[in-house]
Amino acid sequence: MRHAVLGAGGVGGLLAAALARAGADVVLLLRPSSLAAYPGRIELESVVLGDGAVEVPAAAALDRCVDALWIAVKAPQLDAALALAPPAVVGDAVVVPLLNGVEHVAWLRARYRKVVAAAIRVGSQRIAPGVIRQVSPFLRVDLAGAPALASELERAGIACERSDDEATVLWAKLAMLAPLALATAAAGAPLAVVRDDPRYAACEAEVVATALAEGARIDAGAIAAFRTGGPDDMRTSLQLDVERGGPTELDAIAGAVQRAAARHGIATPATAALAAAVAARLARS
Repeated sequence: MRHAVLGAGGVGGLLAAALARAGADVVLLLRPSSLAAYPGRIELESVVLGDGAVEVPAAAALDRCVDALWIAVKAPQLDAALALAPPAVVGDAVVVPLLNGVEHVAWLRARYRKVVAAAIRVGSQRIAPGVIRQVSPFLRVDLAGAPALASELERAGIACERSDDEATVLWAKLAMLAPLALATAAAGAPLAVVRDDPRYAACEAEVVATALAEGARIDAGAIAAFRTGGPDDMRTSLQLDVERGGPTELDAIAGAVQRAAARHGIATPATAALAAAVAARLARS
């Protein structure tokens, strides 16, 4: 299959390298400044996929027919990044966004013909142009459909779980991510330091309640087990972005939870408190 990957950060670079190593036809879509710095190959350091380098071509805009467009930029960059993938060129390709949050799917469907909800669970960073380090012991993509793409991921060594339940695909990740991201970003510390913060558990309960109200099937026990037993050194991209001074996905994460909760009359004081603490740290950076 032919793949275009929009964005070459920790997620996009990892995905592009994995697909290319498995023999897929892959092109990276990069902004001019990123394209100028890109060395033409991706060096991958991955505890799941192993280490190695692979050549992956890049372009400043989609200029060819593809079967899939993977969107791997962060929410604040999404609008500008989509200029690299015009709807007329994307056509009937399956668009798979791997963003945090839930609200981007409807927004993308107003632009593209075929959008499949998805979520990726991974800890991965770009440490230099074309150099990706994936350190989490987990790497999984959840897809609400697109069986052919699931097979492509699995051939590339990426675990994939398919579901026809879009709400669960999106909210199952956000219910775990939002409390973790907000707690680590508010404290500027890894999971080991924040796991006993009462705001973390309270925020988790608020997000789970919201997800259930949105129709998602959520395993609250598994989410709580991650809070108490996840890797001590676990950090989040929101935390790292705050430390760099932004922009951040604060609205895509906390804002999305609060807006959905408000639709169902669910109070979210702990989520609001953590979001305010994150915003205060940003203001000081």
